[in-house]
Amino acid sequence: MVDDSLYEGPRQGVRRQVFVPAWGRSDAAFYVRTTMSSAAAFALVRREVHRLDSSLPIFETKTLQAQLDETLLNDRLVALLSAGFGVLATSLAAIGLYGVMAFVVARRRKELGIRLALGAQRAIIVWSVMREVLLLLAIGLAVGIPTGLGLGRFVAAQLYGIRGQDPSVAAATIVVLMTVSALAGLIPAHRASRIDPILALRYE
Repeated sequence: MVDDSLYEGPRQGVRRQVFVPAWGRSDAAFYVRTTMSSAAAFALVRREVHRLDSSLPIFETKTLQAQLDETLLNDRLVALLSAGFGVLATSLAAIGLYGVMAFVVARRRKELGIRLALGAQRAIIVWSVMREVLLLLAIGLAVGIPTGLGLGRFVAAQLYGIRGQDPSVAAATIVVLMTVSALAGLIPAHRASRIDPILALRYE
């Protein structure tokens, strides 16, 4: 009887298994627990094995952390690529939002100029543009949050150590999206509040 162990890998979990003597096998793997450094432990093991049998070869000496890193290499690469694509998608969304709002401000230039000529405050002009940004953001969050929650289990099944529903990550993502959206809409809104009424009335 032995303690539970991860034989195939951390993703597969603990499974029922039977250990049998390695009779007739040409190789074997051993795990050594020690408090010394890995280099000193490797040298000590090599000396002891050489003292017992000088013809016995020793190869692939590595720490448990190194073995775990090799096992999770593909998962970490997928996670890194996913994060990179996420940053790229966020950047493209911010550029797209900025382009849309700049186009909206250009289309409403005459209207905004009339409002400014009639005495509208610049803060009101900024809010009128940012209100559309917030509307687009609300629509995006209304679609994205349920979709993200629905795909959480799929992501958790593909990557080891990743939870499908992490409140801290979800909150951080929402804050980042709101910040990026606000910055993407604030520049056109600021430009809209600086429109010269005379030039805007001559526009078109």
